[in-house]
Amino acid sequence: MSTVLDRGAEGHPAAFCYQGNGSCPRRVHPLGIQLVIYLACAAGMLITVLGNLFVVLAVAYFKALHTPTNLLLLSLALADLLLGLLVLPFSIIRSVESCWFFGDFLCRLHTYLDTLFCLTSIFHLCFISIDRHCAICEPLLYPSKFTVRVALRYILAGWGVPAAYTALFLYTDVVERGLSQWLEEMPCVGSCQLLFNKFWGWLNFPMFFFPCLIMISLYVKIFMVATRQVQQINILSRSLAGALKRERKAAKTLGITVGIYLLCWLPFTIDTMVDSLLNFITPPLVFDVFIWFAYFNSACNPIIYVFSYRWFRKALKLFLSREIFTPRTPTTDLYQE
Repeated sequence: MSTVLDRGAEGHPAAFCYQGNGSCPRRVHPLGIQLVIYLACAAGMLITVLGNLFVVLAVAYFKALHTPTNLLLLSLALADLLLGLLVLPFSIIRSVESCWFFGDFLCRLHTYLDTLFCLTSIFHLCFISIDRHCAICEPLLYPSKFTVRVALRYILAGWGVPAAYTALFLYTDVVERGLSQWLEEMPCVGSCQLLFNKFWGWLNFPMFFFPCLIMISLYVKIFMVATRQVQQINILSRSLAGALKRERKAAKTLGITVGIYLLCWLPFTIDTMVDSLLNFITPPLVFDVFIWFAYFNSACNPIIYVFSYRWFRKALKLFLSREIFTPRTPTTDLYQE
């Protein structure tokens, strides 16, 4: 999530963001390096947008995918898609040019959307973990316990809580009044720095830590239960055994998704917290790498689905062929072997 901090340029800056006093220093890259960075960031953005767009279209189009779990996946993909469309273009320019050229209104809006979509992602991953826990640990009760209505409630909470939380800190003076003695002086022009920058990482840490703790705890229990089920699977009926295998595979895939999420976001989260105590000593280039490593997580989920879900590969094949335009395609059973 976007934590825009006041950081000096590496070495001796050769330029400034704006002419006049009070402008932030600007890092100037050779033209070739600048083009390479732009192309790499643009490629990441394109993968994020196209991959998550396909997940949204596939789950919405095929009736066989209209399940509670897949509705959560659709909502998660929508958050990552919007991040790619609305946040990453501005983040690319800010990272390469080391300046914010779009004014105070868009600076605050960009930070709001960035934080909203990232918190929404982790909330959805937490809810998906709860869904998988119920499916593996309570398979007989799962169809009646985790319904579409329950999934929609989770989706509403997954968007509503981050939206309200982020708006509270970005569009009210609650933090400014409560932490006035800790606020930094006004930043240089062109930094897109929010006043409560030193507390931003610490304010958001519980929103990152507690859902992650819940996910890790649930997946440890899921793994233990799934291991026990493997030992008992020979005495189960063939149909029930097949259903348990599918549920375990889905749980394993989502476990990989959570693991990659933690891998991508922990460096940025830890650096944001520690750096605020050390007066922001992280070099700007390193900080940008942490940010984009976190952004990269939004492109990972569709890639994971390609290698893990047969229904995803089958849906992709149908979308890339002319079969998508036939009347019977929406009712295709993507789970059929």
